[in-house]
Amino acid sequence: MDLDSNKHENQEMQISPVEDLMREHGVLHRVLLIYKDIISRLRGEKPYDLYLICNATLNAANISKAFIEEYHQVLEEQYIFPRFQQSQQHIQLIQTLLVQHNAARCLSNMILRLLASFTGSASQRYQLENLLSTYIRMYEPHSSREDTVVFPAFHSLVSEETFKELGENFEEIEEQKFGMNGFHSIVQQIAQIEQSLGIFDIGQYTPNCNI
Repeated sequence: MDLDSNKHENQEMQISPVEDLMREHGVLHRVLLIYKDIISRLRGEKPYDLYLICNATLNAANISKAFIEEYHQVLEEQYIFPRFQQSQQHIQLIQTLLVQHNAARCLSNMILRLLASFTGSASQRYQLENLLSTYIRMYEPHSSREDTVVFPAFHSLVSEETFKELGENFEEIEEQKFGMNGFHSIVQQIAQIEQSLGIFDIGQYTPNCNI
């Protein structure tokens, strides 16, 4: 009886591959919010603190590289996109997404290289602002197109059995790369960066709207 209850509980905890990928997009969008805050500091719109900017950007870029570009994107490239290529659906979109995956990896590497020798000079501030802005400008439409076109269509391309198996595979791969509760660990790291920048409380984004 207890074994059956535990089995049922574990089944309820399992999430679909699409839900898994979409919650990872949530991590990505929190990284983009961090980048936006860094940009505002580089522009002098918020207090400029060289150490804070370097530390927050470095930590966010490392998370993006490890969790988004070397894990999340790889799942899409190995398990999601090939299904569309095989069925000849959204071919041009998939090709664009693949090109942008490589661009994201390139941009993160450039950000990390710049931070390795960042002294806060005017030219370096401009370079960092441009790299972060470029990353945001590409990945906002990229992720929204995946969420609204690719992921909803994916379910129809595989059987229910395959769909379930992929969800289990994704969880196993995540655990291998990031340990038990790897997703929640990444979210906690993101939260710490947000707290250091003073942007953790999302209430600050609520407009004063008097109608």
